[in-house]
Amino acid sequence: MTTTTPRGRAARAPRPRTTAPRTTAPRAAALLATAVLALTACGSGGAAGAAGPAAAEVPTTDVVSGVTEDPAAAKLLPADVRARGTLALAASVGTPPGATYLPDGTTVAGQDIDFADAVGKVLGLKLTREVASFEAILPALDSGKYDLGTGNFGVTEERRKTIDFVTYINDGQGFAVRADSPLKKVTALPQLCGLTVATGAGTTFEATLEDNRHRCRDAGKPPYDVKTYADQGALWISLQQGRSDVVMSTINGLRYAVRQQQGLRFLNEFKRLDVGFAFKKGSPLAPAVQAAVNRLKADGTYDRILKKWGTGASAVTTSRISPPEIR
Repeated sequence: MTTTTPRGRAARAPRPRTTAPRTTAPRAAALLATAVLALTACGSGGAAGAAGPAAAEVPTTDVVSGVTEDPAAAKLLPADVRARGTLALAASVGTPPGATYLPDGTTVAGQDIDFADAVGKVLGLKLTREVASFEAILPALDSGKYDLGTGNFGVTEERRKTIDFVTYINDGQGFAVRADSPLKKVTALPQLCGLTVATGAGTTFEATLEDNRHRCRDAGKPPYDVKTYADQGALWISLQQGRSDVVMSTINGLRYAVRQQQGLRFLNEFKRLDVGFAFKKGSPLAPAVQAAVNRLKADGTYDRILKKWGTGASAVTTSRISPPEIR
């Protein structure tokens, strides 16, 4: 059994380049994003039109309830965790296929949700899931507030310094634009010079853009402008309305979003990254969760989850603990 409760963003240090509106309610943000996809799927004409309302439906096929406990994996759990029988999980809820709210505004669904629930069943543990903002989860893990977190967290060298990961998919960085954009493919960030790039707050995308901003100046070109958004609905609206020229986000998320919104197109993959459950550095939980993911691969549940969310191209051969960043 999994329980889910909403939670606002934890305090964090000021960030330098936030130019877009923010919300303090993760549920409201996720519902706005879902509403944007639904409205654009039902609309007609212009960049916001789409084929029909069915395109925005979130799959609800049950691929988890049949998962059973694996004693060998459960035996790897620390004794205190086995005794209490629960795991405190922080989940970032945004848009499909990662995690979103169903129309009832309470039930969460997505690839991250299914993987976490399935892992809990393999380990014989009850998950206590709290919804938290993406950028608040990793610091909260370090403080011991949660046992683990989900949010399509890419494994990077910077994050590996303070966080352990147990990988379960391979996703990464990509771009999307309006259909009328002259951009065909982004192979180097200086191609974005002079443009406005929309991306998620506190993500690897924001970090990549900020770290490479100097490359425009070095080439004698005007810099690109980075607009960060805590809610994905506002991000897509900024692209549709021409306030942003290009979106940088997850490969799977971009592909899903452009299928729902006529007048937008997926541009290309830019960089692949392993994605994993996040833990405090040195957490003794990692080996048990790794064993659970590999058990899901062996019994077919893993493939059923990917098929449900249309992310088969993100399959990994085996789960690993904090592998080096893909270069």
